[in-house]
Amino acid sequence: MSSTDLTAKLDEEDLVSPRDMVKSGLCIGCGSCVAQSGSCASLMRLDPYGQFKPTGSQEWMRRRTHAFALICPFSPLAMNEDELAGRRFPNAPCAAASIGRFEAAYVGHVAEQDFRACGSSGGMVTWMACELLRQRLVDGVAHVTAKDGSEGRFFGYGISRCEDEIRSGAKSRYYPVELAGVIEEMRSIPGRYAVIGIPCFIKALRLLQEQDPVLRERLVFTLGLFCGHMKSARMVESFAWQMGADTDAVRAVEFRLKDPDRPANWYTAQLTLKDGSTPAQDWWHLADGDWGAGFFQNSACNFCDDVVAETADVSFGDAWVEPYSSDGRGTNVIIVRSPVVRELVASAIAEGRLSLKPVDSQFIEQTQAAGLRHRREGLAFRLLWPRFGVRPRKRVVPDAAGLPFRRKLIYVMRYQISAWSHCMFRLARIMKRPIIYIGWARTVLALYHGLAYSRGRVGLIVERLKLPGGEN
Repeated sequence: MSSTDLTAKLDEEDLVSPRDMVKSGLCIGCGSCVAQSGSCASLMRLDPYGQFKPTGSQEWMRRRTHAFALICPFSPLAMNEDELAGRRFPNAPCAAASIGRFEAAYVGHVAEQDFRACGSSGGMVTWMACELLRQRLVDGVAHVTAKDGSEGRFFGYGISRCEDEIRSGAKSRYYPVELAGVIEEMRSIPGRYAVIGIPCFIKALRLLQEQDPVLRERLVFTLGLFCGHMKSARMVESFAWQMGADTDAVRAVEFRLKDPDRPANWYTAQLTLKDGSTPAQDWWHLADGDWGAGFFQNSACNFCDDVVAETADVSFGDAWVEPYSSDGRGTNVIIVRSPVVRELVASAIAEGRLSLKPVDSQFIEQTQAAGLRHRREGLAFRLLWPRFGVRPRKRVVPDAAGLPFRRKLIYVMRYQISAWSHCMFRLARIMKRPIIYIGWARTVLALYHGLAYSRGRVGLIVERLKLPGGEN
């Protein structure tokens, strides 16, 4: 068999359908497949666990085609982030295995107007979107904006065409959204667009651009957000339960209520109810408030190796290192990959509109150390696990050599918390007994903390266990 025939055979074996990806737990709910179909017979809907999934006819859901396999961000046939970034940023002077290709990197915040005060972090994402519009480099920006919750959804994508509209979408949104609607709008209405999104969504757009000349022409900038994982819609309901609020009464959600007098990493969630009241609670007092434990995580996130949106023209995260993490006003880290964006940033720094200082890739890695460890070391371990259905192909090589037993148990427990949180919450919801979920969550969180952070009884038991071969 020739090498060409072998490649074709491997490609055929890796063909996947929307149904394959959903059943394998590798569908992130981005909506690129629905956008590609161009048919009203397929659409995105929230499933019983509060996560977006494609729906359509049985024939469409089961159809295995190259067209779909090449645009799904978790498909084994799709180009990976290195390949996409290489095509998009071939002349980038810097590169690192952890954060990809880039022109420059910075830490700091917006110095002009109230962008910093109105954002979750240093205000850089909203500022960049507004600057692209002010400089007439785009005609519209697709980003996540708040909804009133009356239709059971608190956030969704929309396209803003003025600065006030863009600024209304500031702050973090830990909530499922999908791109199908704004992709269709970009196709149907001529113009130049920018899209703000998490790494897998930006990758999906890049893959679509490879196949769609209209999107290739009209989508001129992508703004990436560093990402730990995607949450389901049920997290808002859980917060309401724990704050003593009726879930049907919730009209707005603030995931990171800003307080300049407290460290930036002390998250506070706040709900706005129909009667105008605003109950709030610090995340660490919530049963599922430890982000790293993985409550309500989309299962596809267990097989992602991109933390910093490596295919975006510019990407933004929080500076989770001292002294920045203690500054309640918020501080961004920024990775610039587009020469055009680099010039915008350099000019704004010179004019005093941005307070940024250059940093290297190692600094960026330090700010995202936990996420990178989970997506590289942890992913290498997870790729060794038995798997049915679609097997993802990642840039990380399956390996667990030298990984301590305790660390392996941490990754296993995160995986189980992620999976069981959806099931336990659904059971509590059906039974109308929140304590079923809340009691379970508090118990498993205590066990997780004992394993991950404590040298107490749980930690000592783990330390004494031995694996075959003497690994500790």
